[in-house]
Amino acid sequence: MQSHTDSKVRRLAILALFAALSFGIYAAEVFIPNPIPIPGIKLGLSNIIILVVLRRYGVKDASLVLIVRLILSCLLFGSLLSLLYSAVGGVICLLVEALINRILNGRAIFVTAAFGALFHNAGQLAVAIAVTRSPGVLLYAPYLAVAGIITGLITGLCAFFILRKLPKLERTAG
Repeated sequence: MQSHTDSKVRRLAILALFAALSFGIYAAEVFIPNPIPIPGIKLGLSNIIILVVLRRYGVKDASLVLIVRLILSCLLFGSLLSLLYSAVGGVICLLVEALINRILNGRAIFVTAAFGALFHNAGQLAVAIAVTRSPGVLLYAPYLAVAGIITGLITGLCAFFILRKLPKLERTAG
């Protein structure tokens, strides 16, 4: 029988692994050239891991993984300003995903991800308006909305397939 301490250590190790995966995916994505020359549009592949953790372990654990990824990505690839953009977008995204996940009772994760990506972009637009003091950045909103929905559907689909295989992987590793 597994002790309570062993269980906590195992859970912490799993979350650390997910944080490392999320950061690794983020780091790889930094080096992928953006085919669309609009600021703020990117695939957001690291959110696949956040979605998996949200569905599998809950919003608290997904928040921890997100915070670790945000801090590491800022330290290695960004600045305090990029941390502000990423943190606001990421937190809003996670909150919306947690809400939509609850409303949909854990079904249709690709819909959850699309809403998350849409609100991630909205959060970043809000930061851009606050930083630049110019509502002109709202001209990007339609492009970011379309891109967010498309990339959210893609990341959600990836999370769906990972979640389908995860129990088998856990049995193999456990």
